[in-house]
Amino acid sequence: MINPLPRLPEFEYIRLDSVESSVQFLKEHQGDAAPFMGGTDLFVALRDRRTHPRYLVDLKHLDGFDELSYDAKQGLAVGAAVTLNQLISSGEIQEHYPILRMAAEQVGGLQLRNRATLVGNVCNASPCGDTIGPSMVYDGRANIIGPDGMRSVELDEFIIGPGKTALQAGEVVQSISFPLPPRQNRGTYLCIGRNKLSDLAMVAVTILAYPDDGSLSGFCFRIALSAVAPTVIIDEEAQALLSEHAIDSSTIEKAAQIAMKTCKPIDDIRASEAYRREMVYALTLRALHDVWKMLHS
Repeated sequence: MINPLPRLPEFEYIRLDSVESSVQFLKEHQGDAAPFMGGTDLFVALRDRRTHPRYLVDLKHLDGFDELSYDAKQGLAVGAAVTLNQLISSGEIQEHYPILRMAAEQVGGLQLRNRATLVGNVCNASPCGDTIGPSMVYDGRANIIGPDGMRSVELDEFIIGPGKTALQAGEVVQSISFPLPPRQNRGTYLCIGRNKLSDLAMVAVTILAYPDDGSLSGFCFRIALSAVAPTVIIDEEAQALLSEHAIDSSTIEKAAQIAMKTCKPIDDIRASEAYRREMVYALTLRALHDVWKMLHS
């Protein structure tokens, strides 16, 4: 007989009237309180007894947390309570940050995306988080608010390990902001899982490229490799190759080989180290060819 999954443990729901009082509560109850947004990761962790907060502090209604805004001079701001389906349906994101939309569409199913958030996906700090690589190539920054005020941290410094971020006691991410993307940029997000629906990525590759008069090739590339190391890898060696040499099939092939060597995958129940490494090569090769064609279309 199969035992049913355990019930959620008891907790107290906290909804305060201001950001200041909420972060102060989180600080005063460090270890006993958790911020509550979409809850898609939090409730699973509660069910599985991987976390045991006594209090869940709801932040969704607070100023700045439900903001989704684009400004032609400042760029994009995605509040912590903005759901992935809101992001997907935004015409401005589709026009200016399409890779974010591509990645968001890979997260779970429609119902889960009605609750899941971009900020939650980033703060979960999973190596296979779909939106993390795209957020990094778009130069995203976590806007953090805490008892000592506001600070902003680049995402490659914010995520410090699997499930680990730079958040301090009482701090929460209010939003993630993105500067205006480079002009005439093109990009893509490719991932592979065990099935086509609602599966975590075993390997994912994000490519963003744009014309750059300062490079020898005339172009700048940003390459992020996900689910193949403790944190998302920005492949600076492959990026440098594509900036310093004329881009043709041979250069793209070499860049894919560099990505394959740069990644640091592991063996686990979902895929072997060798398979993940080969898929990094295959996806990087395909993504670079696709983006190169886009740049000339």
